[in-house]
Amino acid sequence: AALTQNPQFQKLQKWYREHGSDLNLRRLFEGDKERFSHFSLNLNTSHGHILVDYSKNLVTDTVMQMLVDLAKSRGVEAARDRMFSGEKINFTEERAVLHVALRNRSNTPILVDGKDVMPEVNRVLEKMKSFCQRVRSGEWKGYSGKPITDVINIGIGGSDLGPLMVTEALKPYSSGGPRVWFVSNIDGTHIAKTLATLNPESSLFIIASKTFTTQETITNAETAKEWFLLSAKDPSAVAKHFVALSTNTSKVKEFGIDPQNMFEFWDWVGGRYSL
Repeated sequence: AALTQNPQFQKLQKWYREHGSDLNLRRLFEGDKERFSHFSLNLNTSHGHILVDYSKNLVTDTVMQMLVDLAKSRGVEAARDRMFSGEKINFTEERAVLHVALRNRSNTPILVDGKDVMPEVNRVLEKMKSFCQRVRSGEWKGYSGKPITDVINIGIGGSDLGPLMVTEALKPYSSGGPRVWFVSNIDGTHIAKTLATLNPESSLFIIASKTFTTQETITNAETAKEWFLLSAKDPSAVAKHFVALSTNTSKVKEFGIDPQNMFEFWDWVGGRYSL
């Protein structure tokens, strides 16, 4: 049944119509001095401590209970379990939804069509780690023998926002390493302004496109390649300055990127789950 027909949803909607205008964050905190502890969770996981703080949301005990009841009535817990077990819950494309496999540090087998995907996931993660270490250490050299000073991510949507958020969040903990830039806008001004500050001899471009046909991304990638070749002159030098995140080996190769420098992912990872 449609969400709007769900009795729990209708109950929540009715409550909001009657009380929603009274919800004010400042008053909620003034009315409950312990609001932070009442509306937050501390999770001690094997990977460290996680604080989940939802006290700054416009919720009360009543609202939280109605939200939990709604989630249960919609079968959210069962859907979560089906997702983790590799069922094809993306019914529009008949695919599993397994971005969780990329974060599976326990290496518990995760099956898609009866095959454990974890060995492949771990292979690509190791390949990424090795590549990053080579770039950061200066072992990876550009066409003129200079180490990489700037990394430019060209992508859109999930191929831009997730990596950008992580880069900004972890910046205070970074020591050394190249500067990182993000180009997503198809408006030529964005990439032109970025390239104007860079040295082609020490720049590395990451072209992030699942299909390698995304118009905005490939347009910017072609612009970057043209700019690079004005300096390098040699098309074979592209392989030292461009890498790809993609599933389309032939298109990546056609662009001039060495398939060895392509970091693949799978059709069961949606772009919006880019972390």
